[in-house]
Amino acid sequence: MNSDQIFQLFAYLIPSVVTGAIAFYFFRMHTNNEEGRRRFLLHKDSQKDTLPVRLQAYERMALFLERIAIPSLVVRVSPQSDDKNAYENLLIKSIETEFDHNLSQQIYMTDECWNVIKAAKSATIQMIRKAAMSNTETADKLREDILNETMDKTSPSATALTFVKKEIGDLW
Repeated sequence: MNSDQIFQLFAYLIPSVVTGAIAFYFFRMHTNNEEGRRRFLLHKDSQKDTLPVRLQAYERMALFLERIAIPSLVVRVSPQSDDKNAYENLLIKSIETEFDHNLSQQIYMTDECWNVIKAAKSATIQMIRKAAMSNTETADKLREDILNETMDKTSPSATALTFVKKEIGDLW
């Protein structure tokens, strides 16, 4: 082969290579767009099915946080005797029972939100234990002490509820 034939071969080859490269680029772009569209539609369908379940989980956790808020807890759970230790244990048992009842909701929410809820539960229990360490004699007096101690402070469940509401807002 002489140089003219090689040059002529390249002259025919270059346009076909360029055309092939452009076709490959557009085909690849089209394939990526289709894959993205399929992924979007799949996500949209799964959102349609999972969003109501996730919202229900957040509702249940909001209810849990409202139920363990100190004012509603001590009004709802009245002492069964005058023993302050029994009342302290009854309050803590009530919180733990509520929490155990809602444990499965954690799979529908973020780890951060679940950790905030657990921290609110623990902080509420700590507040009850701290109030129970006072020189209170009766369960009714302990009830008053718990309420008085938490009146001036922001409730841990109120803080957690604010976080839950923010996270629900992020779902939209």
